[in-house]
Amino acid sequence: MASTGENKKVGVLGLGRMGTALAGALLGAGHDVVVWNRSPLKAGPLLDRGARLAATPAEVAEAGVVLSCLSTYDTQQPVLDEMTPSVLVNLTSGTPEQARGVAKWAASRGIDYVDGVIMAVPQGIGTPGARILYGGSATAFAAQRDVLEVLGEPVFLGEDAGLAALYDLALLGIMWSTMSGYLHALALVGTEGVPPERFTPMALSWLSAVGGFLPGIGAQVASGEYTTDVSALDINAAGLKLLVETSREQGISTAVPAPLAELFGRAVAAGHGAHAIASVIEEIR
Repeated sequence: MASTGENKKVGVLGLGRMGTALAGALLGAGHDVVVWNRSPLKAGPLLDRGARLAATPAEVAEAGVVLSCLSTYDTQQPVLDEMTPSVLVNLTSGTPEQARGVAKWAASRGIDYVDGVIMAVPQGIGTPGARILYGGSATAFAAQRDVLEVLGEPVFLGEDAGLAALYDLALLGIMWSTMSGYLHALALVGTEGVPPERFTPMALSWLSAVGGFLPGIGAQVASGEYTTDVSALDINAAGLKLLVETSREQGISTAVPAPLAELFGRAVAAGHGAHAIASVIEEIR
């Protein structure tokens, strides 16, 4: 993505795969990039492209905006304690409460704080398919939007600094559940010699159909009205029991479907048997 504003001095903390990709995209857009990493040798390729290496985190803080992309919040905080940038954009992965904790720390130092989560792999940074979710200071987000647009599509969720991490983990939960279900399916059909390349096209078609149910499920959750004339929960709970039994019979683990069967069973026991699948959220809550 090309820069849409004047070139700025931008600092980057952390040069793992993602931090390096962030710094590289900023350099490609013509920004003046200063980097810091605990192991300075990692900066070599970026220095060849025009980046400058800071000796300390405090030196990075001289940039107009600092992006932090370190491995954990525990390793990040001692680094942040050494600096007081004007604007901090935190792209370190963590929980909503961790993000809110850094927001409080930043406020105590007069730092404008934006928390972000990257919905892309390092190779996707700076491409049209990259998306980064942000929460925190609306003023800082607007002021630095030209920098953030270089990295990927910036989506501002609100002034709660924990919202981006909350969305991130919620979306990743969908991804992990889907991939786990797919792997279980491959293991299941694989017991009868069905190869992935034969099964996967049908799985993709099925996922497309299932995705079409989500708006309706969301509407039911929003209204709290779970009546259905399609597929009641008790039918789906019975189907899950069959999946667990079949997995045992075929000699594979029930680690994926068994917890779902237990959850759906609890929802039925709570009186939602004749309701839609959306009613399971009452047990999750």
